[in-house]
Amino acid sequence: MSLAQRVKPRVASLQPYQPGKPIEELERELGIHNSLKLASNENPLGPSPRALEAVREALPRVHRYPDGASFLLRRALSRRLDVPEDQLVFGCGSDELLELVAKAFVGEGDEVVYAWPSFAMYPIVMRGAGADPVEVPLDEQRVHDLEAMAGAVSERTQVVIVCNPNNPTGTSVGAEAFDRFVAGLPDDVVLVIDEAYVEYARRADFPDALAWIARRPATVVLRTFSKIYGLAGLRIGYGVAGAELAGYLERARHPFNVNSLSEVAACAALEDEEHVARARRLNTEGLVYLERELGELGLETWPSDANFILVRAGEDVYEPLLREGVIVRPMGGFGLADCVRVTVGLPEENERFVKALRRIRESGAAA
Repeated sequence: MSLAQRVKPRVASLQPYQPGKPIEELERELGIHNSLKLASNENPLGPSPRALEAVREALPRVHRYPDGASFLLRRALSRRLDVPEDQLVFGCGSDELLELVAKAFVGEGDEVVYAWPSFAMYPIVMRGAGADPVEVPLDEQRVHDLEAMAGAVSERTQVVIVCNPNNPTGTSVGAEAFDRFVAGLPDDVVLVIDEAYVEYARRADFPDALAWIARRPATVVLRTFSKIYGLAGLRIGYGVAGAELAGYLERARHPFNVNSLSEVAACAALEDEEHVARARRLNTEGLVYLERELGELGLETWPSDANFILVRAGEDVYEPLLREGVIVRPMGGFGLADCVRVTVGLPEENERFVKALRRIRESGAAA
């Protein structure tokens, strides 16, 4: 019997997550230098200097296993978020928390409801766990259609996922619509609120997702240190849930899943509020600049509460931008073939992207 006959059919049918090529490889292939990566929604300021110093100090102790309970980070986040320590679960990025939810609550033939396009790992994780994804299209404004999502919930629904702000569109839902949606969900359906970009949110009525945990125990809020905290390479995220739900996720979690360098870096980054505030200001200013400049180019964008912007720039703009040394994220795999997602960079990086795009359009290299 071949491996193809032995592998689970659901796993064999999955399309693997497609990461971008390393900058060095793209430069070699295209014969360019000093390329600019605006494709992965990374913090252009990098990590807090405090986080770097904490990692340096911890390096001599990496022969020791990490603290399996993430005690220091658990205590720090408990104080910061004003939640009990037993309501926190840590993972290798918030991606792993999705895996834990799937392991704990999803089985063959169950349904998982989420908006689409949204985070690419939702279908990969949930299909791999045996679920049948129910993908609800975004509305005409590229925002979660919460009414349609509520209507998609059935007796087979185990999990509902709301990505707010949404990746890859950057759009978000406000508190009134969000609260009405959550209040109408069946109490026994697990609600996953993915807030990877919450620290960047600009809208005044952004929902208080954490408040729902006490009111609705089958709720988990996912967050990460990969974005505004600049620790994407260390892979650390966390979930906040009711004690019972958190306990089930802990049962599904591997020991030592968060390495010791990640924990000390996250603790230090959490304390550097000035660095976070600077990153937020830089991002807001960058979004305002990009919205204005792209609008002047006659290109459609959508209001973003994240650290990136979705641009309808044409189906054939990605390759010309690459040749200009600017790496963005093409959206064909999300059903948005005429769009690219552009991470907000430093001011000079944003300007370089706009100038490259202007040259491409003026030369007719992209329709």
